[in-house]
Amino acid sequence: MTERPFHRSGQLMARLARPTAEEETTVAVVADPHVSVREEGTMKMFERTESAFRTALTDATDRGVDAVLSVGDLTKDGEPWNYDTVDDAVADLDVPFYAVPGNHDVPKEDDEHDTPPISAFEKRYTPGELPFHAEIGGIDVLGINSSGTEERLTDTHDGVVPSDQLEWLETAVARADAPIVLVHHNLPAMADQLRDYRDAYESEMAIPPVMRETDAFEETLERSGTPLLLTGHLHFPSVAKAGDTWEVMTPTTCSFPQAYLLVTVGPLGTEIRSVPVADREGLSDGHHERWSHSTTTRGLTALGSIRLAEFPLVEEWQPSEKCRNGE
Repeated sequence: MTERPFHRSGQLMARLARPTAEEETTVAVVADPHVSVREEGTMKMFERTESAFRTALTDATDRGVDAVLSVGDLTKDGEPWNYDTVDDAVADLDVPFYAVPGNHDVPKEDDEHDTPPISAFEKRYTPGELPFHAEIGGIDVLGINSSGTEERLTDTHDGVVPSDQLEWLETAVARADAPIVLVHHNLPAMADQLRDYRDAYESEMAIPPVMRETDAFEETLERSGTPLLLTGHLHFPSVAKAGDTWEVMTPTTCSFPQAYLLVTVGPLGTEIRSVPVADREGLSDGHHERWSHSTTTRGLTALGSIRLAEFPLVEEWQPSEKCRNGE
């Protein structure tokens, strides 16, 4: 394992009791970079997406992480030239890079370009196929596809985890010592946070595409004892719980509050820190662009700001307490 003298940097987002691992392992998690080299503007600030993504990769590897993971939406809308840019950015990494697809990475009926098939995504960003199991240090990373293929979910940006992947997941979690599941879309408890805010403050706020058929997914997580689910999609940091599973939503690198996550799993539990990829001016620009873009993005910006003010969102243990107790 590599030295990690700076891996405790970043703002503490959560300390979870599970998963644990005898061998401390740190991974960077990047969400929704929406890399675009031919567009500009919008609340995603497309003209800055490539540089923000590269900043996250460079910063993470400088901290000595054991791998870089992504929970999807690597590209603006699956354009081949944007995939080529992502490939160029990750080509020089000296640690593994694994990703699951987001709803903007897979073919859609209204695409005006030839979005690569899911087999190309698998070849580029997984150990070889989806779903996947990657052993990284002391943890087991399990990646599943909620976003679709060239044959599934082509007419919607909603997500579904199909039954065959649920069967695979239950078996994979049972065989893993320290499982962490990657998927793009969110569980209902996360979307409920948006609805609660909308009902209280922003009646015109729309709810972004959601995960469908979640009962079977949540039942699988419960039966298998999955401790941690990493998601993206909504572009701000938050946590929610379904049974005994914590969902940790990863902020995006492209819109406020531009950041990625450092996830450290060790004998004491799991520590999650948020690391910004923009300076004060960049964060101010990101906040302004997202806040002013639409009623919906104004609500999402407000929720992101609230969650940042609430950090840490979960503290199930304190390092000093566990050390005193000899755990």
